[in-house]
Amino acid sequence: MRRLLAIVVLTAGLPLAIAGQELRVPNKPDSVKFAVIGDSGTGSSAQRAVGKELAIWRSRFPFTFVVMVGDNLYGGERESDFQKKFVIPYKPLLDSKVKFYASLGNHDDAAIQRNYPLFNMNGERFYSFKPKDGVRFFALDSNYVDKTQLEWLDKQLAGSGSEWKIMFFHHPLYSSGETHGSAELQRGLLEPVFVKHGVNLVLTGHEHFYERIKPQKGIQYFIIGNSAKLRKGDLSKSELTLYGNDREYAFMLMEIAGDELFFQTINEKGQTIDAGSVRRVGKVEATPGRSTQPVVPQAKPTPAQPGPRQPASKSTPSK
Repeated sequence: MRRLLAIVVLTAGLPLAIAGQELRVPNKPDSVKFAVIGDSGTGSSAQRAVGKELAIWRSRFPFTFVVMVGDNLYGGERESDFQKKFVIPYKPLLDSKVKFYASLGNHDDAAIQRNYPLFNMNGERFYSFKPKDGVRFFALDSNYVDKTQLEWLDKQLAGSGSEWKIMFFHHPLYSSGETHGSAELQRGLLEPVFVKHGVNLVLTGHEHFYERIKPQKGIQYFIIGNSAKLRKGDLSKSELTLYGNDREYAFMLMEIAGDELFFQTINEKGQTIDAGSVRRVGKVEATPGRSTQPVVPQAKPTPAQPGPRQPASKSTPSK
């Protein structure tokens, strides 16, 4: 089966001062709401600033979990390091029972982190979870894409039915970064499995910037590796780049409402730098040698709502 996708940017044409503080996802009552951070474990002022903004935006958009795309802790991994580089920056979220789901980066100690209770990895290097019927997430270990992991992934995807299939891991299969660039080895191993089973979305880090990649073989890729680290000037925009930012720290808000996934990328000052949606429409038969998810135009974007620093008004669209 193929899932049809569409991408649309929502901030175009809006004055930055207005668009920067608006909630650009629909915020529906029964949707799947989550946040995404990457390369986050520094314990720095930048990490704390992003953590503060996550808590502020959650007051308006009540996401229930956060996906971490690796490099969760830089340097030491003692209990004091977990406190400084994870617990303290995200304490308001943890106190509110927001769950964090981690994947492993090249700076992470798998033996320690996969057994850390607040990372919800349950002792595994790779795992999946299902926050709601129709949606399943898969955390992979892109440091070691071995036969065992590939067989597990193929079996898991084959049995996941017609759900949204969302991957999160560290090394980007497509990237316009000058320091690292596309992880071609991992791409050769993982992409055929993604295409075979109709993966919808891939979230990665590793590059210390934000990049929204032009859909590849019908799959939408994001790089969000600037939640506490930033490599200014490293994004060399290419034919892969739909939008990129290597000047600001950032995190993402995402919402799945039926056949549409909305995203909003926000910097450490609470300003929106990118927004849009990925739409899954209908079911068609697979075509040999072609993408399982061709991109098609979307009809119209979602209306904006007041952000956490703006009062709601009577004219606010209903959730």
